[in-house]
Amino acid sequence: MKVDQKGHTVTIKDTQGDVNAFLEKVTQQFKTFEKQNIIIDLSADKAITEKDLKAFLPLSKQHKKAKKSFVIVATDLDFNAISDKLAVVPSLLEAHDIIEMEEIERDLGF
Repeated sequence: MKVDQKGHTVTIKDTQGDVNAFLEKVTQQFKTFEKQNIIIDLSADKAITEKDLKAFLPLSKQHKKAKKSFVIVATDLDFNAISDKLAVVPSLLEAHDIIEMEEIERDLGF
């Protein structure tokens, strides 16, 4: 697990390719990141499935309740098959863009 912090956003990258172990680590260390926007970078894992992503839903809900963004970066997926409750994008740039848009929406009171 590699953690990279830029401003109000933390990017957490899976370095081992085991989604379940990675999810467990992120969940255990969640308190450390709860006051920042989170990007979960799973782009290196080519075997990721929609089911794997659904496991992040409780974490995403908890983070959004705290008025922070939670975005997952994953490639080679059918993005239409993923729940609307999860923000999943194909690149880090798009993840940062979504966070910026959500920050603006929160500032405007949406």
